Amino acid sequence: MTDATPRAGGTRRRSGPPRWLVPLGTLVLRLLARTWRYRVIGAEGVRSARRDARPMVFAFWHGRMLPLLWYHRNEGIVILVSEHGDGEIIARVAARLGYRSVRGSTTRGGGRALLGLIRAAREGCDVGVTPDGPRGPAEVFAPGAVVVAQRSGASMLLLAAGATRAWRLGSWDGFLIPKPFARVTIRYDVPTPVPRGDVRDAAKVAAQLQARLRELAAECDD
Repeated sequence: MTDATPRAGGTRRRSGPPRWLVPLGTLVLRLLARTWRYRVIGAEGVRSARRDARPMVFAFWHGRMLPLLWYHRNEGIVILVSEHGDGEIIARVAARLGYRSVRGSTTRGGGRALLGLIRAAREGCDVGVTPDGPRGPAEVFAPGAVVVAQRSGASMLLLAAGATRAWRLGSWDGFLIPKPFARVTIRYDVPTPVPRGDVRDAAKVAAQLQARLRELAAECDD
């Protein structure tokens, strides 16, 4: 977390989540997620890109990340995790699920974070970004993910998840937690290269991707 507490000798350190919280949260997720039944649509493009060793930028809404994190565990994906508030918890849980993380956001550590994702994609890793995170507005596509694809040469892959039965938290993103034995639908778009361009070009592409990602989310909820 970001709160600092004094240490001996006048130095300060960042406080983190209680030691029991991450292992407990990971255990609860594992027990819950093992009951989910998945319906996957459009995965052929993902398999093709991986056969050809073409890295992808996975872009998905912040509020729908939980079933996606579970489904893509242990695939070596590098994800962007906020330095705000609950980012430390997410980073530690994600590490237990086989993810690597780059810390930062559009409001804190943004330039450094984007460079880290670009470097990972150029090295052949898939990367994951929530373009409306970490503070919203919900389902508004910030251009950072597009910039990563532009500068790394990775394909952009939009994906969404929904569930037949789920809890929705009262957070800004309406965070989705599928209930036990829910059927989870994952919908992939086709991995698409993003032409190089400047920041204005990235903003135009982001507006187009925003509309498409909202469509995918609605299809998962249908």
